[in-house]
Amino acid sequence: MTALLLPRREGTPREWSPSGRTAPAPSEGTHPRVAYAAAHVVADPLSAEDPASTVRVDWDTTLAFRHHLWSCGLGVAEAMDTAQRGMGLDWETTKELIRRTGAEARARGGRWCAGVGTDQLPPGPSTVDDIVGAWREQLDLVAEEGAVPVIMASRALAAAANGPADYHAAYGKLLSVTEGPVLLHWLGEQFDPALSGYWGHTDVSAAADELAALCAAHSSVIAGVKVSVLDADIERRFRRALPEGVACYTGDDFNYPELIEGDERGHSEALLGIFDPIAPVAGAALSLLGTGDTAGFRELLDPTVALSREIFRAPTRHYKVGVVFLAYLNGHQPAFRMVGGLESARSITHLADVLRLADEAGVLTDPDLAVARMRPLLATAGVT
Repeated sequence: MTALLLPRREGTPREWSPSGRTAPAPSEGTHPRVAYAAAHVVADPLSAEDPASTVRVDWDTTLAFRHHLWSCGLGVAEAMDTAQRGMGLDWETTKELIRRTGAEARARGGRWCAGVGTDQLPPGPSTVDDIVGAWREQLDLVAEEGAVPVIMASRALAAAANGPADYHAAYGKLLSVTEGPVLLHWLGEQFDPALSGYWGHTDVSAAADELAALCAAHSSVIAGVKVSVLDADIERRFRRALPEGVACYTGDDFNYPELIEGDERGHSEALLGIFDPIAPVAGAALSLLGTGDTAGFRELLDPTVALSREIFRAPTRHYKVGVVFLAYLNGHQPAFRMVGGLESARSITHLADVLRLADEAGVLTDPDLAVARMRPLLATAGVT
């Protein structure tokens, strides 16, 4: 294997060669947890349009990647923030994405859920009725396509709400006319600064209590809650406060192995962006957990945490760059391009760290291909 000269945060670039460790082959094993990978979209690299103003998706490659996730025994979480909702992917394209994935899921029998947001609302202030109507429109589409709806946190509601009562009123108005089951999605401000103070509290513990109370009031409709606040203690306390029948889905890309493994008082299911780039490893680890091999589960999954923490480093909302970068290195797409041209949001040094940590975690499917694809990126950055 040929060596690369990789830039380092510590200073002088250093020669590096892959270890030769490779990711396990995909396997649709039996898993003891419900596990969804939040999937990215593949931008059309040959589009002549301005990527800042026009969305062009490579549909064949995007849908092939969903089949890859299913082949690893994972469900697909479609049209979530990993697919760049609110960061380039507009509602018209999102509708097409949901419809196309729905057709693939039906043909394959693949498990999937899909995000229900309010991003079709025009800029400017919105009323609670506007917000609920937007949720309702998207929920109807997702349900029609056969996915479990995931009610995503709304930037419009965060801007309009004056306190906890406004959140209870908005969600209550939606959930009271929804048959269910649905999942709720609590996305912390690390992932989206516009959601600061969601649930009416800037204190994350108070927000968790508010959300647990909402779940208790609508437990007949809510099947679970995805929690993405990057605080394992808060998540454990929150899941213990949930009413019976309402599951906690970890979205904690820093602490997921311990939260999925669980303890004597319960565990978290999974709905994770990091499961997109580490799907074969995650699938293999969950299969081991299903056989009772907890040590083997952690032996496979724990080394991916350092990689995930690098991908999700602050500003966390740019984690999609690392996700798409690894899809490119692993041959799942022909180019390192993103919707909106957002591949430029991370540095070459960050990408070098992601490559190195992916190798250490056994995430690279073909190290030689990864090296070959990294080389021109380094040359473009002036590292030769």
